[in-house]
Amino acid sequence: MIFIIIDGDDIGRKITSCYISNNESKLAQISVDMSRTVTAISLLLNKMGFRVIFCAADGVVGANANPVNAEELLDKIRELAPEGVTFSAGTGPSLQQAYLALTHAKCSGKNMHVDYESIRQKFN
Repeated sequence: MIFIIIDGDDIGRKITSCYISNNESKLAQISVDMSRTVTAISLLLNKMGFRVIFCAADGVVGANANPVNAEELLDKIRELAPEGVTFSAGTGPSLQQAYLALTHAKCSGKNMHVDYESIRQKFN
């Protein structure tokens, strides 16, 4: 089983900026854009054989029994993303390992995919 966790980069900061600048219309637009995008990502994952576990806010989580080219998937996600929004992804054989891979992707520059196996080999 392969798990994938996809998460929008810096969406929380964009939301915080709306609060601080009291920008209600931009906040509403972020909500619409992210809802539309995570729904589209969820549909894409379904087409690729994933069982979607979570789809909300700026993230999607799925599981698939078959190997998937995550780099190709992330390229397709980039095409779905609103202008100025990037996504990072982590994959692994468990939710925990996929999350660690996602965290590594976000700490390593964002807008990328990291597979748990690559960081396990690197740091062990």
